[in-house]
Formats: sequence, structure tokens, C-alpha cells
Amino acid sequence: MQEQRIVITGVGAITPLGLDVPTLWEGIKHCRSGVGRITRFDTTGFDAQIAAEVQGFDPLSVQDRKEARRTDRVIQYALGAADEALRNSEFTINASNAQRVGVLIGSGFGGVETLSNGFDALRRGPGRVSPFMIPMMIPDMPAGMVSIRTGAKGPNFATVSACATGGHAIGEAASIIRRGDADVMIAGGAEASITPIAIAAFASAKTLSTNNDDPLHASRPFDATRDGFVMGEGAGILILERLDHALERGAPILGELVGYGATGDAHHITMPDEIGSGAAQAMRLAIKQAGVQPQDIDYVNAHGTSTPANDRLETLAIKQVFGEHVTKMPVSSSKSQFGHLLGAAGAVEAIISLLAIREGLVPATINHCVPDPACQLDVVPNEPRHAELKLVASNSFGFGGHNVCLVFQKHNEA
Repeated sequence: MQEQRIVITGVGAITPLGLDVPTLWEGIKHCRSGVGRITRFDTTGFDAQIAAEVQGFDPLSVQDRKEARRTDRVIQYALGAADEALRNSEFTINASNAQRVGVLIGSGFGGVETLSNGFDALRRGPGRVSPFMIPMMIPDMPAGMVSIRTGAKGPNFATVSACATGGHAIGEAASIIRRGDADVMIAGGAEASITPIAIAAFASAKTLSTNNDDPLHASRPFDATRDGFVMGEGAGILILERLDHALERGAPILGELVGYGATGDAHHITMPDEIGSGAAQAMRLAIKQAGVQPQDIDYVNAHGTSTPANDRLETLAIKQVFGEHVTKMPVSSSKSQFGHLLGAAGAVEAIISLLAIREGLVPATINHCVPDPACQLDVVPNEPRHAELKLVASNSFGFGGHNVCLVFQKHNEA
């Protein structure tokens, strides 16, 4: 039996660069930064006072006022991105197809803002805790609410693997289609963790940039002066579909997902393994599933967090896999523009990878001024680059040693 080809027929995004995919892509093309001073809470006394916030999002654009009061921002972001993705895919879920449409949307934190507010309420007495707190905070609820809103009745669950969450969701959604359990999957990631507790915790772990006086330039992956990642938020949703199903309904096809590799480091709770072997193996597995060779990959959208260890070890992993080809292959980090969206990062970066193929444009790594001898890659510094792209790999790695690589291909009707 020939393996099913999986295509992407719609994408949706809410990010610090904009509230839809066209605005996100315009921001990418023009090297705009979505990082600024935190406005959601008073940062007095915080070491890190910057983040990449979603600006201008109105929850009433996706819910009525009563529903909006009963959902966390992480759910609202997922709903907004899913709405856009389904519109773009020109797909309507109805009684005849609902059983064959699934939802797999992950979140690294879930409703952390709701959880924090719940503790504040508890201090005033247990009766002050909201009866909606549990469905507002649990990480599976973005998937659950998208299913409820759309009527999708196929496989429905969430991945939770820290910063690899979005990548895992997309890869596993494709696996569900390939094994015949769904024709269409709504897949991706969402995050809304710019909260006092999350910022304080990551800062305590010495992972956040403290370049508070220059937020626009704080996220600088692969630069020798990088001092940590910048927290972001938002959602990215993709509509994955069996190729013959998409062709039968005349769907727009943005590209194909041809490879998925997932591994574990089995090394440390936060640090990648010391030679990047787990990340390298995830890339090898994805390339093998794609049925191509490392030298066939035209561009890598790197995990590239802007932390000293991650960028160095990802560089080692990329060099292990691609060898001499690394001198000819661009490797850039979109996190330089919108920070680290944690559980949503892999999904938003998958969308950027697809658009890079579609438009023949390699996104830049902005804020790259001082080359790091430990990160000797073609990082496409500060300006995007026109190039024909047929195969693009997108990396996502997470605390706990989770590694994901997705390989996307330009759609070939043959």
C-alpha cells in the first residue's frame, strides 16, 4: 500500500507580529521585531522586563462576552488561529465529514494565567475559586474548544512537550491521517504564558534575556552576545489533509509534510545533550521519512532560541547531519523577530517554513551583529534572501530532551 501523501491546505496564526498569517509574513519579510517592554503587568523588581506580546487581539472576535470570560487567552488564541486556517483551507465541517476530522493542538503551559489568578482567589477563600478554572487552565482545552466550536469529532487530544509541542502536534496529526483514522486534522500549538510567575521562573533559571533597555534587539540567535531567549505568545494552526481528499474537493494546497522525526535526549531536564546527538537523530529520521538525502534540504528553520547553550548545540547537531552541505545551506531563526512562543513555536515556524517555500524567500536572523565561532552557519543575517526552496526542515526542541524535526516540500502534483 502506497503511503498517504499529506498536504497543508490552510494556515492560521496569531503572533507578536500580527493577528493573521498575511501580517505575520509581512513582518517576517520586512525584518520587524515584535519584542517590547512587558505591558501585561508591573515588572518592577523583575530581572527580565521584556517579552513579545500579542497586541490588539480582541477575544470578542472569536467568542461572545460570556464565553470570553470563561476561557483563558491560550484558548482564545487557538480559536482565532483555527478560524483563519479553516477559512483559508476552504473547508467546512458538517454532519457528513465530522467523524473524519480531528483536532490535535498542544500547549506547553495551558492556562497559566488562569492558574495564577486561581491562587490569588484561593487566598481570599476556597469559595472564591471559579468553577470554570479547571477547563480554563488544562492544556488540552485549546484542542477541546476548537473541536466544540467546529464540530470536529475525529481524534482529539493535546501534545505537551515544552517547546517541541507544536512540532509534535503537527507530526502526530500527520501520522493519524496516514494510519487512516482521519482525512483532515486541525493541528498546531498555542501559548499565553507572559505572566508574572512564568517570567519570574524562567528568569530564575537564567534562560531569559535581560536586555531590558533594548528590547528590539534582545532576541539575537547565534550572535556571540546573546544572553537568553525572549518569551513570546500566540498560536499557529495548520490544516493537514490527505492529498486525494484535498484534490477531490479542489482545496488550495500550500505544501506537503513529507518528513517527521522525534527523539529524546535522555540527558538533562533543561540542557540538550552535550553533542546534540538527539537533535541530530530527529533530523535524520525526518529526512529519511521524506525519502531524500541531507544535501537535498534547501533551508533549515532552526529552533534558534538565543540562549548560549541551545544555539551552540543545535549548530553541532546540524553539522553532524549535513556535513559539507552546511556551507551551502541557509539556517535562520524566526525567534529573532517574535521571541520564543514555547508550545506554539513549532507550529508558527512550520507556517513560516511553508510560506518560505511558496514565496522563494529565506527569512533572516535579525539582530545578528557579532558572529559566534561556535555557531558557524549561514544564518542569513539581518536581511531575507531570495532562493528557490523545494525542501525545508523545521526544528523544535524542548526542556526534558524532546526533539522534533519536520520536513516540508513544495507541492508537486505528479
